[in-house]
Amino acid sequence: MDIDAFVAAHRPVWDRLDYLVKNRSSLTGVEVDELVDLYQRVSTHLSIVRSSSNDPMLAGRLSALVARARSAVTGAHTPAWRELTRFFTVTFPVVAYRARWWWLASSAAFLVVAFVMGAWVASNPEVQAAIASPEEITQLVEEDFADYYSENPAASFASRVWVNNAWVSALMIAYSVLLGLPIPYALYANAENVAVSGGLMASRDKLDIFFGLIMPHGLLELTAVFLAAAVGMRLGWTVVDPGPRRRVEALAEQGRAVMSVALGLVVVLFVSGLIEAFVTPSGLPTWARVGIGVLAEAVFLTYVIVFGRRALARNETGDLERAPDVAPSA
Repeated sequence: MDIDAFVAAHRPVWDRLDYLVKNRSSLTGVEVDELVDLYQRVSTHLSIVRSSSNDPMLAGRLSALVARARSAVTGAHTPAWRELTRFFTVTFPVVAYRARWWWLASSAAFLVVAFVMGAWVASNPEVQAAIASPEEITQLVEEDFADYYSENPAASFASRVWVNNAWVSALMIAYSVLLGLPIPYALYANAENVAVSGGLMASRDKLDIFFGLIMPHGLLELTAVFLAAAVGMRLGWTVVDPGPRRRVEALAEQGRAVMSVALGLVVVLFVSGLIEAFVTPSGLPTWARVGIGVLAEAVFLTYVIVFGRRALARNETGDLERAPDVAPSA
């Protein structure tokens, strides 16, 4: 076989395959078909070279090209650690960051309701009497509120708190199938619970104990709940306003992205549960316990802002890579 003539005849095919492989992430449907066809043809060329030529350099070049084309056609396996790294540095933070205005609105509304209602409970004996008897309020303020955090072994308490908070966050996200309409009510119900406890504690001048026990874990815990509510309502709003895309495409992309938040919050709430079980009831001074909670909150918000903003600048959406509803097809 005249190797020079063979190379001259087929070099354009090899160069074209090399170009398609290098640009495989942006190929059209026709180009994907062309990539598969050229991969098969160049595989045949490699077989011919191996059987009819003693040119190791040409065989090596074609072997490398065929191997890269095979990865492009069949999909190369991505190591699990790389997928995990991408999830925590791109997928989760960018979805949280893109929902920042919904997140901020949810947080602000919750805090306003909780503080206003808490002040109302604290300043109205009639309201307190409607909630519980004076003896029951005394029992709550003097013993039950603080005992709640220490009456069970820390490990089992952490597990129970983690499961409960994860369930609440999952419900927030699940409500998106109802356009997110139940989410504001769920937030209101949680704000009401916090307000009643805080108001009763404040009525007996125990507000320092209330915040000393709530803030170490509550900052991170409530932030996670607010984030779940934000992405759930944002997904529900996508039904109303899908933007420039078709509604089904917008929902598919946003829905997959929201699932990444659900997975990420499992880790966030696990950390919150550990703080609630091991830090909140500990013998540390109040300033130290609150400081740990503030530090955890600051680290989480900084993480979302830094990684989320960076990923958004690269036009990341948090959606699955090469999602099936937008992948090129013939």
